[in-house]
Amino acid sequence: MALTAGIVGLPNVGKSTLFNAITNAQVEAANYPFATIDPNVGVVEVPDYRLDELTKIFNPKKTIATTFEFTDIAGLVKGASKGEGLGNKFLANIRETDAICEVVRCFRDKDITHVDGDVDPIRDIETIHLELVFADLETVEKRIGKIEKKAKSGDKDSKAEMAVLEPLKEALEAGKPARVLEFSQDEMDIVKQYTLLTIKPLIYIANLGEEDLEDPESNPYYVTLKEYAQKENCDVVPICAKIESELVGLDKEDKDMFLQDLGIEESGLDKLIKAAYALLGLNTFFTVGADEVRAWTFKKGMLAPEMAGIIHTDFQKGFIKAETYSYDDLMVHKTELALKEAGKIRQEGKQYVGQDGDIMFFKFNV
Repeated sequence: MALTAGIVGLPNVGKSTLFNAITNAQVEAANYPFATIDPNVGVVEVPDYRLDELTKIFNPKKTIATTFEFTDIAGLVKGASKGEGLGNKFLANIRETDAICEVVRCFRDKDITHVDGDVDPIRDIETIHLELVFADLETVEKRIGKIEKKAKSGDKDSKAEMAVLEPLKEALEAGKPARVLEFSQDEMDIVKQYTLLTIKPLIYIANLGEEDLEDPESNPYYVTLKEYAQKENCDVVPICAKIESELVGLDKEDKDMFLQDLGIEESGLDKLIKAAYALLGLNTFFTVGADEVRAWTFKKGMLAPEMAGIIHTDFQKGFIKAETYSYDDLMVHKTELALKEAGKIRQEGKQYVGQDGDIMFFKFNV
């Protein structure tokens, strides 16, 4: 499933350094605004300990992790919604992503200039948010201008649309993102047509200094950011982009030792990938065998035939049933034979809703 999270932030907050670490791709990271002009897309593996355990059991010829896409988007400045800096390009690139990962500078470094002169996480967040809100408000007002007369004349579809547009306009005028509003499924189908920027799910990435990594709470900027994010019901992932870039290229043993020396259990990137994956409501199922053990991404709530279609469209077209058991049950019983004897292998039909950690074998006929 090609879902992508856009990495955004003001210039010089560490976006491109982070992106280099995420993808091991050397996009330009320079100490001046707009070092990143075109969006750079990187595909990363989703860390999952279950894949390692399945590999031990099945000893396949190859093991394939599921993946996730990140897009590095040009730095935004005040006035982007009016075309300042690379504003129009920036906003267009965000529209193409499914979620937003907003990098917020929480590190102190006098050698790296801040576009506004000093470090202030909340000011930085509000600069970006206002630009996104202004852009969405313009979209909503244009749409209202097109359908208002039809709605007043009694046109059913236009009236339904105005019932969505009016609360959107009110929220945006108050400086609030569209994501704070609650919509029914029918209303959300209308909202999706506008490709609003502030409807997208959001994670904050607190870019810390190395000295704050072991205890992020000791950094007052991080504490302020966390309090702000809690009010918005958003997650904050603490990382040090500089450290993450140093971890790139290390083998697992050296990486683990490095993290141990820093006093942390998991890299910031692994936390970010997992957080972005969860933010979009994604789960993982597995296919296993002597040739290949593989993880696959699917959306929560997907039915078995849709999951089969992720592997190949023919699997969905000709779906008969799915032979299914859970990763947790396998860890208890250790072999498929023991699972069968314990009655833990199920035959699931077209209405089966997939669960995270399902191990599946699809039967189909085209």
